[in-house]
Amino acid sequence: MNNAVAGFIGGHLVADLLRQGHTDVRAVDLKPLSDWHQRFSAVENLQLDLQERPACEQATRGAHIVYNLAADMGGMGFIENNRALCMLSVLINTHLLMAARKFDVRRFFYASSACVYAADKQTSPEVIALKETDAYPAMPEDGYGWEKLFSERMCRHFREDFGLATRVARYHNVYGPHGTYDGGREKAPAAICRKVIQAKLSGRHEIEIWGDGHQTRSFMYIDDCLKGTEAILASDILEPINLGSNELVTINRLVDIVEEIAGVKLKRRYNLKAPKGVNGRNSDNTLIKRYLNWEPKTRLRDGLEKTYGWIYDQMTKRA
Repeated sequence: MNNAVAGFIGGHLVADLLRQGHTDVRAVDLKPLSDWHQRFSAVENLQLDLQERPACEQATRGAHIVYNLAADMGGMGFIENNRALCMLSVLINTHLLMAARKFDVRRFFYASSACVYAADKQTSPEVIALKETDAYPAMPEDGYGWEKLFSERMCRHFREDFGLATRVARYHNVYGPHGTYDGGREKAPAAICRKVIQAKLSGRHEIEIWGDGHQTRSFMYIDDCLKGTEAILASDILEPINLGSNELVTINRLVDIVEEIAGVKLKRRYNLKAPKGVNGRNSDNTLIKRYLNWEPKTRLRDGLEKTYGWIYDQMTKRA
């Protein structure tokens, strides 16, 4: 059995496992089943609170492979204002690791984050792409980043001490259809798509941008995330490894691209008091290319077109 845990990425992962022909799949999420963006009748779908140990045992029992994609998190607005909630996700990974050991799981995948990287490496928009070694000396994103870094170490020690085959990838800003695009937990690509669509539909051609728009990021499309996740899980890569695009863009350029897709040009208002995260972050893909002879390749423009189209459909249906 393949056990995929959590929402946006987990839903896409389950769909991909089914496309591959897997017939014994379990999907787990905290949200009510009616709120899942992707739910499949051929899958055992469970609503469980994975911060609780009995729930983790129920989710893991009988599984050969566990994908832990679960966390109480969202975009920068959520992360900066909910540090304690983000850190409580340590219970999820701890209890899942304990359950995986108890039930002799063959492989355990943990989705870490680029938020583990030291803040002093990300002070300039002209950031040097982050190498895996840049996580230490430790100075991660407060709250969420510390939880991810600690959970990486938990995976390492369960592998070293108990023989559990763990694999860890550091995701860099995953986006795509079937993800959160409003409510406060959305990330930048989905938030920008929503704001542009709102401006277009309302006729009020203006947009609020958090920060000065010069901060830089790279964004990885969901299809690349899935391919990299499967490859890392099957590999002999023992240490945490970057999984992200290295197509660096400013937030202003991200808005440019979505405006081009929408066919509008908006007046920009910059909210300098809003959460904006580090000034620059990008993925150094040297190791993943060396180990897998591959790296994420989906152009940001191509991924955003699909994401914008899905969010547009959702918003117009709701309207």
